[in-house]
Order: sequence, then structure tokens, then C-alpha cells
Amino acid sequence: MNLLQASLGGSAAFREPDYILENLTFEVAAKRVPGLPYTIADVLHHLSATMRASLDLASGRAAAWPEGLEVWPSTPPTAGQLAHLRLEVALALAEAVMLAEDPSERARDMLTDLAVHNAYHWGQVALMRRLHGDWSGEDPEIGGGIGG
Repeated sequence: MNLLQASLGGSAAFREPDYILENLTFEVAAKRVPGLPYTIADVLHHLSATMRASLDLASGRAAAWPEGLEVWPSTPPTAGQLAHLRLEVALALAEAVMLAEDPSERARDMLTDLAVHNAYHWGQVALMRRLHGDWSGEDPEIGGGIGG
């Protein structure tokens, strides 16, 4: 695994997305943190939308960012929609890691931007879970917090 792959899938500088989302319930994902304009579910919607558009560009399936793409949800997701978002995010991450194995220059640039963008939002998800009292972020095997 190269550094770009690790940066996309976690384990380079931050926890793996699966670890961050482990045991996340709909109730916590849909709960607002006072003062924040979004929920964990909203961030997952954002990650799903931006990853799909970025991967389409990186893979050559698209030549430009989609016009009018809704990168933030207009209404809160249902439990079923959240489950679908989690699946979409997992599939997009798997595709990103695969594309990062031997990327073209265009793909490398897009995937590097995506890795930085995603890391920012995974940090938000981890922080919101902590603020909800839902997650410590600690791994008993390594004894560390979010960053290890």
C-alpha cells in the first residue's frame, strides 16, 4: 500500500473511516451539535457526493465537475438513506484506494485533493461523535486517540 492509498483509506495520519463509523447509530448520526450547521449524517452525504464526483474525474468517466451537484443535503436523511450513504462511502473509498495504486497524473492530483478533503471531514465526524459522548476514539491495542 502506498502513501496515497493509506491517506485515502485511513491508517496514514488518521483512523480508518470504518473505525470512525463503527457502531454509529442513526440517532447519533442525525443529532445536532449546538452551534454546528451540520450533523454526522450531513457530513456523510457531503463525503459521498464529493467522492463520487471526484472519482468520476479521476477515472476519466467525467471531464468536469457536475453542474448543480448538491454536495450538502437539503433535508435530513432517514435511517434508510443513512445506511445507503454509508455503503456509498465505503464503495467510493474502495474505488479511491484501487485508483491510487498506480494513478495517472490527473488521478493522482484528484485523489490527493480528495484525501485531504476527506481527512478534514473524518476529523469532524470523530469530533462530533466525541461531543455526543458516543465515542472515545481510543484503540485499546495501541492506546492512542484519533491519530494513534
